[in-house]
Amino acid sequence: MEKLLIEGGHPLEGMVTVSGAKNSAVALIPAAILADSPVTIDHLPEISDVEILADLLEDIGGKTKLEDDTLRVYPENMFPMPLPNGKVKMLRASYYMMGAMLGKFNKAVIGLPGGCNLGPRPIDQHIKGFEALGAKVTNEHGAMYLQAEELTGARIYLDVVSVGATINIMLAAVKAKGRTVIENAAKEPEIIDVATLLTSMGARIKGAGTNVIRIDGVDELSGCRHTLIPDRIEAGTYMIAAAAKGREIVIDNVIPDHVESLTAKLREMGTHIEVGLDQITIRTPEQFEPVDVKTLVYPGFPTDLQQPFTSLLTRAKGTGIITDTIYDARFKHLDELRRMGADIKLEGRSALVNGNQSLHGSAVRASDLRAGAALVVAGLMAEGVTEITGVDHIDRGYDSFEEKLRNLGANIWREHIDYMEEEEMQNS
Repeated sequence: MEKLLIEGGHPLEGMVTVSGAKNSAVALIPAAILADSPVTIDHLPEISDVEILADLLEDIGGKTKLEDDTLRVYPENMFPMPLPNGKVKMLRASYYMMGAMLGKFNKAVIGLPGGCNLGPRPIDQHIKGFEALGAKVTNEHGAMYLQAEELTGARIYLDVVSVGATINIMLAAVKAKGRTVIENAAKEPEIIDVATLLTSMGARIKGAGTNVIRIDGVDELSGCRHTLIPDRIEAGTYMIAAAAKGREIVIDNVIPDHVESLTAKLREMGTHIEVGLDQITIRTPEQFEPVDVKTLVYPGFPTDLQQPFTSLLTRAKGTGIITDTIYDARFKHLDELRRMGADIKLEGRSALVNGNQSLHGSAVRASDLRAGAALVVAGLMAEGVTEITGVDHIDRGYDSFEEKLRNLGANIWREHIDYMEEEEMQNS
């Protein structure tokens, strides 16, 4: 077990390059199951979720070769091996194995997904889509059993906008007989990325990126080569860190349209921002103005940036309000920020952040991936040294996080936690 330590107060300056999108990677790797020949995926982030999914493909008979940021998948000998527990419990995106294996083999047995604990995140819309396509879905002993004699296209209306359900239904439908129409579909850039891969493999998909996606099933899908889009959440995290402590930081390999909602809020706070073709330059203002933020489905403000943005609001001169309409339980970082001196009150789904407070280094714990990012941002601003445990959550979603921050001038490092220290932290 490791902990991350940050000595705050050091100004950041320089350039940081954004890695491939984590939320695309975790869907594209299972999508490779659908091909009948090798699939190559470039620009993958170096994160634990990628390694776990590659291992899952090996578990069902595939071969994978991961070198640097490129994964080559050989799906020729894959078979519908049941995956009731083990690695599938380690990340929520393992549910994409359901749609991909159902689409390829007409059956799958997959354990219920794990990942960050953000409160209830039911997969009922996924199941609704699978059943509409002709699959029988049952939950037995904590695993989902999916079986279909044949998948047939259908018109599916999602009761709530869901990225996971939209992608999972796409994966199951690309080889179904006839046409599938997904209404009230999510519009995130990662959905377009998945549709681009599937189209390169031979799928017939129209409307990705709109609220209606049409899929005409095909009999075969072949291998291809695909490059991931940049990670808009990683880009946004560095934008927030740059605003918090940056003299002048250039964020490279970013699609500005994908972070437009964050850019608008940072400008509203007074941050100096210049937007180029694939770069964004940020300079910290002398004073931050408080703002109100509400998370919404894309193209609204992303829930994945709510937590690090909360840390930035502690620097504002006045009270800012951040409301999360997506996840009820995405405020576990507030107690940790309070340990560091933040003045924050939680009222329902809204956090009231009384800014202009000085943060101080403290021992804190990351309860999930983006809470970890929030604590890193807070640690960069704080006086003294911040010790962050739960680093495994951060490793799930950020490629070379501390290395990139060190290159910008942060004083950040890791230390091993011995058994006695771990015991004390768990009991504190």
